[in-house]
Amino acid sequence: MRKRDHNVFTNAASLLICGLLAGVVVAAAAFPAVAMSGLAAKAGAETFGALPKELTVARAPQISYLLANDGKTPLATMYDENRRDVKLADISPYMQKAIIAAEDHDFYKHNGVDINGVARAFVNNQSGTNSQQGASTLTMQYVRLAIAYSATHPADVVAATEDTSSRKIREMRLALQVDKEFSKDEILTRYLNLASFGNGAYGIFAASQVYFGKSPKNLKIEEAALLAGMVKAPTTNDPTTRSGYPLALDRRNYVIDNMVKTKAITQQEADAAKATKLVVKDKRTPNGCVATNQKDWGFFCDYFYRWWLSQETFGSTTYDRERRLKSGGYTITTTLDVQAQNGADRAVRRNLGVNSKAARMVAAIEPGTGRVRALSVNRNFKIDDPKKPQNKLSSDPKKAKKKIRGNYPNTVNPLLSGGQGITGYQAGSTFKMFTMVAALEKGIPLAYQINSPPVFKSEYIVEQNSPAACPGTHFYCPKNASASMAGVHNMWTAFGSSVNTYFVPLEQQVGAENVIKAAQKLGITFRSSDDARRATKEGGANQWGAFTLGVSQTTPLELANAYATLAADGKYCEPIPVQQIKDPEGNKLDVANPRCEQRISTEVARAAVDAARCPVGDRSSVSKCSGATARNVRGIVGKPVAGKSGTTDSEKTSSLVVMTKQFAVAGIMADPDWAQTNQQMGHDTPTGINPAVYQTLRDAMKGKPGIEFTPPNGKIINGDQRSIPNVKCQSVDGARGKLKEAGFSVVVSDNKIASECPAGTVAGTSPNGRTIKGGVVTIEVSSGGGSTPNQGGNTPGGPGGPGGRPPGNN
Repeated sequence: MRKRDHNVFTNAASLLICGLLAGVVVAAAAFPAVAMSGLAAKAGAETFGALPKELTVARAPQISYLLANDGKTPLATMYDENRRDVKLADISPYMQKAIIAAEDHDFYKHNGVDINGVARAFVNNQSGTNSQQGASTLTMQYVRLAIAYSATHPADVVAATEDTSSRKIREMRLALQVDKEFSKDEILTRYLNLASFGNGAYGIFAASQVYFGKSPKNLKIEEAALLAGMVKAPTTNDPTTRSGYPLALDRRNYVIDNMVKTKAITQQEADAAKATKLVVKDKRTPNGCVATNQKDWGFFCDYFYRWWLSQETFGSTTYDRERRLKSGGYTITTTLDVQAQNGADRAVRRNLGVNSKAARMVAAIEPGTGRVRALSVNRNFKIDDPKKPQNKLSSDPKKAKKKIRGNYPNTVNPLLSGGQGITGYQAGSTFKMFTMVAALEKGIPLAYQINSPPVFKSEYIVEQNSPAACPGTHFYCPKNASASMAGVHNMWTAFGSSVNTYFVPLEQQVGAENVIKAAQKLGITFRSSDDARRATKEGGANQWGAFTLGVSQTTPLELANAYATLAADGKYCEPIPVQQIKDPEGNKLDVANPRCEQRISTEVARAAVDAARCPVGDRSSVSKCSGATARNVRGIVGKPVAGKSGTTDSEKTSSLVVMTKQFAVAGIMADPDWAQTNQQMGHDTPTGINPAVYQTLRDAMKGKPGIEFTPPNGKIINGDQRSIPNVKCQSVDGARGKLKEAGFSVVVSDNKIASECPAGTVAGTSPNGRTIKGGVVTIEVSSGGGSTPNQGGNTPGGPGGPGGRPPGNN
């Protein structure tokens, strides 16, 4: 605060006021009804010197603004009180003059307390012939507001506004001090930013927006006069109501007449202003995530809101954090990418409306930063009105029987990010990625081969005679979606064709507990209590054989971020919905900075991505792809892509993850009301999950360059190579023993081929020459009577390729 010079006259006036403060004149002027009561005597008895001399001024609640990632597009506003402080230069001169004309003609002349006004009010109130007058100056009114907003206890708020002479005396004492510390323009600015104008508008900025839809800098005479006339009784003089309109009009004209008296405007200007029809917009500023700028952005807004409440930076309790958000006056640039979000909103609703029991949920995140770019689901982010409910009965028969309504078409549950009872959804074979990562971390290369049978009898123990057990045993016995998928596979072909009987034995080899750890390093959490228990050593993590097939629950956001970590060369970043946060003074808070760490080695991440190019129709850097469960994605997105599809038993959920270097987009389709739904969730159908994902990525990537994934190198591709012994024309048993002795896994082909070797002997091996240590070598049996077979090349990739397994299966 700064002091102003005071001349002899004003100092003398202050002394006079001090004298008046000791007597009943003040009480009579301020509160005529009790002028001769005990209150007046009490006021006179309170010595002026004992009154507080310093005014504690706390910042009044300010509205916080949420913007999209361009820093311009409005997303939402959040507030307890709709207020935004502005400088005097940003307030129309007419507004400045109107408030003075309405409340304090001598504002620029007195020292915070108008001695002439006090005397005038005293005479008027004692005469009994006129309406009662008060003697509050704008400075005193500001003091009253400042005390109320600085109060830390409800009783202090009451004390700041109670109808007592002691309160008035305290205001006068503080007003004198404020007038010394602040310039008149500063006091006027503070008052205009604090005053209430009704209809949820606090301060001149909000009032200008609510009533006229404009900046306070552009207020005209008649508009300024209307607002100035409202501060004394904003509810009574409310121009948006039938009863308040004529009163507001009269009050406006009164202020205009006073503006002429104070020489703020001419009579001609006053006549023109009074002749202008009073038109108000009554446009309340939207508040919260149920009133976002675009109606489909509510789910992203809600994710931001929940994130904010979880940050200890903003307070020790969720209550403190919420108050800070809704009163701190922040300008928050979120991570929402308008192009990606709008693409997602279109994609999830295309061919599948909000009334569908199936929820199409899509999340997009930026690799390397964790910035959440889009969150969308075919639901209305809206609280269903219990008095006029739109939601249908729950799809869960047990809940429907109890008349419990479902979450469609309206919900505010965090379907995409989890929490508030939402524990996630099974994502099927997208979890095979975690087994591959764990294997690569163990030194097992991409070229590692496994002879994948139609049904694999594992060492994992499950419930005796359960559907997942081998008949008559308690051993987990997974099978493939198609019998044609059996054969020798490596990671490229097994991931491309989603071969269950490759990944379960691979998980068994590296240890299920290590696969779970790999998933956790990539950001998968276990919200379900059952999943959380199974993921621990005590809960039998080493026996969770089905984990690789995606039986654990996750959310679209977690799944997108797990794959984004791999696209970022193994750098995990905590999902974050903000890019920049500024306080009212323009200072940046560092809480918006990305929070990243290297969790997977660069080479492991690049190798995993290389194999993940196969399922979505792209080519690995070493051209080893064979089979694709979502072959059309590469052509639709038109950029280098990697990803994986997934389905659960009976297609109760379906999922797809696709990523470029700039975006990772994950989609899960499920019934959030009933996990055991009898509805089949589709893949590459008009109402399936695939179009929602690849259309979102396609639209997000428009105008952005296609960036190639960095290929892996070194032993992580082919591992430790060994020479294959020449067993041509030898007996099958002899060849088998020789190959096993060399350290290879041996398979004898059922199909005999023409060869110069005698029938029943070995025609050759596939591959021949060299292969990885411990790799699978297939013995090809001769049928005799033919030429020597071509023994070059690698092991066939098994099924897949054109005409392979249809999209969407495990």
